Amino acid sequence: MAAKQDLAAEKAETQRGSADKIERASISQGDDDHYNSKIARRVLFKMDTRVLPVLALLFLCSFLDRTNVGNARILGLEYDLGLSNQQYNQGLAVFYATYIASELPSNLVLKKITPRIWLPLLTVIWGIITMCLGFVRSFGSFFAVRAILGIAEGGLLPGMVLYLSGLYTRQEMALRIGIFYTAASLSGAFGGLLARGLSAIGPRGGLEGWRWILVIEGLITVLAGIIAYLLLPTSILTAPYLSQEEKEFAIQRLQGHVGDSESPERFNPSLEREEKFKWSEVGRGILNVQVWLTATAYFAILSGLYSFGLFLPTIINDMHITSNPNETQLWSVIPYAVATPVTVFVAFLSDRLKRRGTIMLFTLPVAIIGYAVIANVASAPVRFGMTCLMAIGMYSSVPCVLVWNSNNSAGHYKRATTSALQLAVANCGGFVATFVYPSVDGPLYHKGHTIILGLLVYSWFAILANVLWCTKINRDKASGKYDRYRGSGDDRDPAFKMIL
Repeated sequence: MAAKQDLAAEKAETQRGSADKIERASISQGDDDHYNSKIARRVLFKMDTRVLPVLALLFLCSFLDRTNVGNARILGLEYDLGLSNQQYNQGLAVFYATYIASELPSNLVLKKITPRIWLPLLTVIWGIITMCLGFVRSFGSFFAVRAILGIAEGGLLPGMVLYLSGLYTRQEMALRIGIFYTAASLSGAFGGLLARGLSAIGPRGGLEGWRWILVIEGLITVLAGIIAYLLLPTSILTAPYLSQEEKEFAIQRLQGHVGDSESPERFNPSLEREEKFKWSEVGRGILNVQVWLTATAYFAILSGLYSFGLFLPTIINDMHITSNPNETQLWSVIPYAVATPVTVFVAFLSDRLKRRGTIMLFTLPVAIIGYAVIANVASAPVRFGMTCLMAIGMYSSVPCVLVWNSNNSAGHYKRATTSALQLAVANCGGFVATFVYPSVDGPLYHKGHTIILGLLVYSWFAILANVLWCTKINRDKASGKYDRYRGSGDDRDPAFKMIL
């Protein structure tokens, strides 16, 4: 019922803001740069302050609920459940299997159910499942709950990327994704502090301290989902905080009628709402060279990020620079806290320079250096310092690679497919992360660090290859090789320039 009401409201807004009215507005205002700049700042400020904090909250909860088992592990989860190291890893692996399987289907249904309903619904469901994880008593229940958790969480990130692509222009996406993605790095800092506090509750009420971490964090996630439902608009046309004039202007910006003259006409939001599902568009997304280059590069990065989130407390604990597990939780905050402002700065720079892959060619080597040193140096203080470089290099690379496919795809179902497929492939890094740091390799974990190092080196070359591929496409469009697609309105149109 709510979805139908959103669609009806959007249709009414579209009728009131008819095409001839928008055209007259653009003619009367198109030459007024001061007006355009003023209203653009107002529109962006409203969207940034209403949408991004909500998405950041959801993503923070997602990473908390994905990695809190790492905190619970050193506080007794394995011992209390009687898990072997192999069983613990299997419980982690099944999460990523179901997470990956749910990403593309979730993105394909997002349009029909609407983001305002679908994203909060997923959040509430996985919050309840996380609470259930606090009551498991055996390997079987641990395995089953982790599997269901992956299904619920899988649709969030691809859904958020697709949702934001309907609110912001291509040149604005990296900073916005960077802002909410800092929630991932903050989750490591906040998660460590929260775990330290919540673990002190137990044993109480028949629950150990690590169980209270899962129960309370799950409850927080449920509340976040309810907040998101109340605050998120379905689209620009149904945003209650925008006036009719601001809605019309925002649509013109997305169509390329006002603002940056170099921005191609990317898509028409009203037409995308009417776009019918076509398997040919799904196929165009699956067979896209760019999606496979960026997806495998992102796979390498996420192998590092997920293993970092899951095993950082264990790695720090084995450095013996802390006196107990609770102190280890506090030390694990530092690398995330350092990575957060750098991630936002790199995302801002990426949007300002209108570059994605070329930025990553400079950020990835920071993480590569960190892994190269930590894999081969025994000094505990140096190794801890390298965890900060590892976090900086990996987290600051993510907004660029995450937004790149969305930037270079036009058409709802093509973009939905590339966004979800990229993340489905990339999240296979969770399998690597699960098994790359067995406890028998401690305290130095040379093998695990070396594997991630090799993957990050591959990622650098894959990003370089995609930059060269996008350069070739732009060159071919300029030489007329894509003229048969002129006026197609998708990313094959010669007017649609690939972002490097």
